[in-house]
Amino acid sequence: MGVITIPRSLRERLGDAASEDFAALINDIDLGARKDAIAIAEERFERRLVEETSKLRLEIEKVRSELSGEISNSKAEIIKWMFLFWIGQTAALIAIIKFLVVK
Repeated sequence: MGVITIPRSLRERLGDAASEDFAALINDIDLGARKDAIAIAEERFERRLVEETSKLRLEIEKVRSELSGEISNSKAEIIKWMFLFWIGQTAALIAIIKFLVVK
C-alpha cells in the first residue's frame, strides 16, 4: 500500500492531528475498496468456474454416451464374428470326422 502524503497547504489548514486522521481515512477507504474489488473478482471467478465446470460435465457425459454406443456396437460385431467362426470350425470338424469315418 502506498504512503499518503498530505500537501503542505492542506496540512497547514487542517493541522497535524486532522491531517493524520484524514490520511488514515483515505487509507481505510482505499483498503475497503481493495477488499470490495477482491470480493467482486472472487465472485466472478466462482461463477465462471461453475459455468465452465457444468459445460465440462456435459461434454464428458456426451463423450461417455458416444463411447458407450460404440462399445455396444463393437460387442455385437465381435459376438457375430465369434458365432460365424464357431459355425465354421464345427463344420470343418464334422467334415474331418466324416472323412475319417467313411474310409
